[in-house]
Amino acid sequence: MADITMYSAQGCGYCQSAERLLTRKGVAHINKIRVDTEPGLWEAMSAKTGRRTVPQIYIGDLHVGGFDDLNALDKAGRLDALLQA
Repeated sequence: MADITMYSAQGCGYCQSAERLLTRKGVAHINKIRVDTEPGLWEAMSAKTGRRTVPQIYIGDLHVGGFDDLNALDKAGRLDALLQA
């Protein structure tokens, strides 16, 4: 199973939805980086991803985007292969 990193924030419904989807897919551990806990983390996430919204999800080294992007990969049948890589 690939390593998953998710930039998230407390109370983010999209973050919770992404976590539920990944859990349903068999992901046992998500490395969560809470960008709302330290001032510099949000800026670091934005610089790395080019986006300012959470969640921002990485499967291994691949930035897949936010929950909508993750969900689209699943609906297209491409998420399982990424998770197994």
